[in-house]
Amino acid sequence: MNKLDSELVRGQLEQLGYQFTSDSDRAGVIIFNTCSVRQHAEDKVISKIGQFHRRHQDDPELILAVIGCMAQRLGRELLNTYRQVDIVCGPGQLHRLGLLIEQARQNRRGNRLLAIDEPGEGSGKNDELEEFDTSRSFVDTGQPFQAFLRIMRGCNNFCSYCIVPYVRGPERSRPMNHILAEARRLVAAGVKEITLLGQAVNKYRFRDNDRTLQLADVLETLNEIEGLKRLRFVTNYPSHFDDRIFRAMADLKSVCPYLHICAQSGSNRVLRAMNRRYSVEEYLELIERARDLVPGITVAGDFIVGFPGETDRDFQATAELMKKVRFKNCFIFKYSPRPGTTAETRLPDDIPLEVKKSRNWELLALQNEIAFEDSQRFIGQNVEILVEGYSKKSHLNAVAKNDDQAPDSKTISDPQLVGRTGGDHIVVFNGPKTLIGQIINVTVNKASALTLFAESGVII
Repeated sequence: MNKLDSELVRGQLEQLGYQFTSDSDRAGVIIFNTCSVRQHAEDKVISKIGQFHRRHQDDPELILAVIGCMAQRLGRELLNTYRQVDIVCGPGQLHRLGLLIEQARQNRRGNRLLAIDEPGEGSGKNDELEEFDTSRSFVDTGQPFQAFLRIMRGCNNFCSYCIVPYVRGPERSRPMNHILAEARRLVAAGVKEITLLGQAVNKYRFRDNDRTLQLADVLETLNEIEGLKRLRFVTNYPSHFDDRIFRAMADLKSVCPYLHICAQSGSNRVLRAMNRRYSVEEYLELIERARDLVPGITVAGDFIVGFPGETDRDFQATAELMKKVRFKNCFIFKYSPRPGTTAETRLPDDIPLEVKKSRNWELLALQNEIAFEDSQRFIGQNVEILVEGYSKKSHLNAVAKNDDQAPDSKTISDPQLVGRTGGDHIVVFNGPKTLIGQIINVTVNKASALTLFAESGVII
């Protein structure tokens, strides 16, 4: 969500004549797009803001803006605490950011500006946000053939630990015709892979005359766009799934067989305390259905360790769930109390930090072991990948290629590239840069827990 918001903001400001620089010392406007899901994310923003205190004092023209979820959560507190911050703008007000920056430039060291959602704001603002999304311009993201597309805003789940419903508001599904028009524009601009976004994307519901459209309808509609090669959707909530989604994954050519579906805990007692509206048994039944209906599907999940009251027995239940599901990968987080959430106000944060760290490392080690074992099945297989660009860790595959006819070896001259399978497996290989943005077949010859290594392949 934040990556998409950053792209939309950048497009908005470029339309207003701003140019972007990677050198913050040259910038006249510096924008921090923030997350509030964990305290660590907010701490990093505060540290970054502090680094600009002296420069803000010395340069009367410099404008600092804080946008996103942390801006919505703290609001005026940010302005009162950090005098170097000129603009605070929540995610529901991003359509106004260009105007706010212009106002700040005209009123240097005058009124500092606050734009956050107030309780009970009506549909008018939602219409403005729709215009903000649908009027997106295309900026150089480094991967012009991949794009995010928001189909929902907000969340109604109110998990006891989660700040998202408070900072991004209630669920609102976007109109199908807006989603389709935006997807067509993306594909016309060269995008080959679109990832549909929602806090609980499988809960998409939009009333269109006498029909209620759901996620499966979105997938079926976008699948008809000529030139769109891949469709993904994240992230999913376990108790709002219907089998039409699985059938779309199995039957529609563009829909990737990849399911990211948060588990959070393997203990029913902890799930109830988290206000997650499903049981471990229901989660396992859902995964079984997915694997029955979607050949070759890969599953990723999220877990929180150290939730208030989590016992060793609860934690071991989480490890057992991980073993049963055998996730392709998992995002594992140490519990972090978020101000104003039910867990923060009603449940004591009673798990010592060292215990949280230990459990976090234990789950990571277990997941690494599972992923390594499962990745070995790819060795010798041909896999289809979308080549995303240059590998950031080119040393991983920097090996000599042996010449069968000579004892010496010849060095690979092509750069190392990275791609991704439909099941979201990362593949690195050496090949010409002309393959970037292409869908190709490669042969896997080695596999680690997180990466498949392959020989250069052929364009499909």
